[in-house]
Amino acid sequence: MEDLALGSAFTFDDLVSVLQERRRRTLRVVELADLGEQDGICALWFVKESEDIVIHAPTESLLHRQQFVLHEFAHMLLGHGDDEDFSNDDSLLPDIPPHTRRRLLARKDLDSESEIAAESLADHLAAAIRGSAFAESRYLEIFG
Repeated sequence: MEDLALGSAFTFDDLVSVLQERRRRTLRVVELADLGEQDGICALWFVKESEDIVIHAPTESLLHRQQFVLHEFAHMLLGHGDDEDFSNDDSLLPDIPPHTRRRLLARKDLDSESEIAAESLADHLAAAIRGSAFAESRYLEIFG
């Protein structure tokens, strides 16, 4: 968290800006209506040549949606997938980039060290974003 240089409270947009700067690419977050309906996948991170795309399943809860996306952001911040050796030859899934195929297949092991680390970092990111919302409001002045 300290490496982000955002302090202890920041906005979602601040975090997106830092990610784009660090990764030297644009970042898009997109809701995909059919995601998660049958496969239980909440969000996925796709790495393209000039941009990162995080797609997420629909949900009525803004906090739940944010957690889906922050989990994927955490994978980016932790460098998960950046050091993998990806094979380019796959005749079964030719339209899905090799690094994305590898991450999709790895997601089945939710108890893995990388998934636990990403979820933990996502929780810390969410707390900082909530802290920013409280800091920008008069909540603490009124109720503190």
